[in-house]
Amino acid sequence: MIVLDQVTKRYPSLRGPIQVLKGVDMTVEMGEKVGILGRNGAGKSTLIRLIGGGEKPTTGSITRTMSISWPIAFSGGFQSGLTGRDNLRFICRIYGQDPAEKLSFVKEFSELGDFLDQPIRIYSSGMKARLAFAISMAIDFDCLLIDEVMAVGDAKFNAKSREELFVKRAHKAMIIVSHNMKYIQQNCSRAYLMNDGRLERFDDVDEAIATHKAMMA
Repeated sequence: MIVLDQVTKRYPSLRGPIQVLKGVDMTVEMGEKVGILGRNGAGKSTLIRLIGGGEKPTTGSITRTMSISWPIAFSGGFQSGLTGRDNLRFICRIYGQDPAEKLSFVKEFSELGDFLDQPIRIYSSGMKARLAFAISMAIDFDCLLIDEVMAVGDAKFNAKSREELFVKRAHKAMIIVSHNMKYIQQNCSRAYLMNDGRLERFDDVDEAIATHKAMMA
């Protein structure tokens, strides 16, 4: 499970602390698909970073008893001076995986060809996203974090990515942040609505979407 208990997050500023999350409670069990809705700036991406361990809460606790991915297709952790292959080796070592066992999948899925042996700094944003997605799929996580609807590469690659994620990994837990209501409706079994730094749980996804639309009107 993943359990957030009264989690708060504050950031310093010249005008004093800015509180982004205010006593957030949340539970995600193995295999659940949970959507998070909310207007821009509500704190959704901050919440994802906290769940994934990229940041620590100011107060409260986060208990994780299953492995959690970084946000899918996030390439911000790459070392730009290293090649794609070397970044794969580095990430595999962090997660205790054998890079030799993952290389064939990453090379085929990312469709980078010879660029896999070129430094990341010469990659386009699309190339970095494809490599990041391929590595995300190569590591076997219990829970996948998806921040916004993925737009990885062209339409063909995007369709292949959705197949890999939502069909082949349908048994995995997922936490999905998106402004696309249809995307949340199709892929989530329940949802949370974030407003003013707080989360409200909805066991009915349609009710969560209706409440979100009314709040945005």
